[in-house]
Amino acid sequence: QVQLVESGGGLVQAGDSLRLSCAASGRTFSNYAMGWFRQAPGKQREFVAAINWSGSFTSYADSVKGRFTISRDNAKNTLFLQRNSLKPEDTASYYCGQRGRRYGTGWSRDPKEYDYWGQGTQVTVSS
Repeated sequence: QVQLVESGGGLVQAGDSLRLSCAASGRTFSNYAMGWFRQAPGKQREFVAAINWSGSFTSYADSVKGRFTISRDNAKNTLFLQRNSLKPEDTASYYCGQRGRRYGTGWSRDPKEYDYWGQGTQVTVSS
C-alpha cells in the first residue's frame, strides 16, 4: 500500500524560508513522477510544482516560479519543496501526490493524474 507523509509545515513570517518533505513508501519511488499541490480554505486544490521520475525535469506554477524549488532523492524515497520568500498568499495545506504510471513518468499539472496523496501539511504565513 502506498503511503505519502508530508512534514515541515508550520507558522512562519513573510519573507521566511521553509522546506517541506514527503516520505514515500509502498512502491518503487523512482518509477513515478511526483507533484506538490496546495489548497487554501474555500478554494480548490491548485498545482504548485511537479517533477519527473529522475528529477531532471520540473514545472512550476507562475505564482511560485523563482521562489519554490521541487527536488527528489530517489535513494531516500523523499520529495522536497524548498520555499523561499514566503508570502501570506502561500498560506494553505500542502499535499504531495504520486502520478499514476499509466500516464507516463514525466511531470504533470493535472491532479486527476495522481493516484495517491498525502494527508497534507499546513503552512501559515503571517504578514
